[in-house]
Amino acid sequence: MLNYNLQIPEIIEKIKETQAEVVGLQFPEGLKIHATEVARQIENETEATVLISGDPCYGACDVSDVNMGGMVDLLVHFGHTALPIKYNVPVLFVEAHSNMDVMQSVKTALNLLNGYKRIGLVTTTQHIHLLDKVADFLELNGKKVLIKGGQGTRKGQVLGCNFSAIKDLSADAFLYVGSGNFHALGIKLSTGKPVIIADPYRNEARDIDQFADKILRIRFARIIKAREAERFGIIVSSKEGQYRMDLAKSLKKMIHKSGKEAYIILLDDISPELLMPFIDLDAFLVTACPRIAIDDAKMYKKPLITPEELLIVLHKKKWEDYKIDEIKYN
Repeated sequence: MLNYNLQIPEIIEKIKETQAEVVGLQFPEGLKIHATEVARQIENETEATVLISGDPCYGACDVSDVNMGGMVDLLVHFGHTALPIKYNVPVLFVEAHSNMDVMQSVKTALNLLNGYKRIGLVTTTQHIHLLDKVADFLELNGKKVLIKGGQGTRKGQVLGCNFSAIKDLSADAFLYVGSGNFHALGIKLSTGKPVIIADPYRNEARDIDQFADKILRIRFARIIKAREAERFGIIVSSKEGQYRMDLAKSLKKMIHKSGKEAYIILLDDISPELLMPFIDLDAFLVTACPRIAIDDAKMYKKPLITPEELLIVLHKKKWEDYKIDEIKYN
């Protein structure tokens, strides 16, 4: 547990305070390796019995409160901040801040920010406690740092499905502190501005342009293919934080008005195997997590598109106005 602060003493104090007899634990994939150790500590220091969720976990939109409803008195969810949605059991969110040093990658990123004065600064839950330190460093090096909160997100926090913290920022460029490319891609597609990644896991800095160009080419091909479709499957997630039935119904009407067919399919997890029985459909529209259509595109034989992409498919929006799909939280 050296790389993350899992706040075990605080969890144990909460369990004792609430007198929880059965405690559920839920981890994202990168933290599941610590599950049994956390369970051991809790059971050694409290009277509680621990249940570990072994299902995949994709974020605070995917809390196992429904699956564990009636089984646990308290659910401890690691790695994410709470969303403004209703949970079925008491949930303790443990952000699991990373203990990694981000400053070396930030210093490298500074070279890639030459020529840009106003910098929008964002990150994910794991590094959000370090944003002030990063902002101070950038300010000392002549940058004007812009940070704000979003709809359902904290100051400087972006999610894979929500980039509201960068909206209306008059930045010349953005610095994203974290791993992977998807969050930076979302920022790029939402703003059209240069985006630099300070990646502490690789101890490097890079821009997102080449990756964004590659993804856009793939998305363009999926959209062109989806224009040939006559029958669409509209996937709605049963996960509370991804559930957008009203959107699905409105898109179904839109598809019908265009002279095509559409059918709503309710799923919890979404995979190629689960869509195989629907071989009579030509394309699928995903109203669940937008990462499914983009990250997993190559896994599916039929085109998967997002609600934003459907507008382009039906000629209601131009390709030049492409935006990444977002889930809005109030």
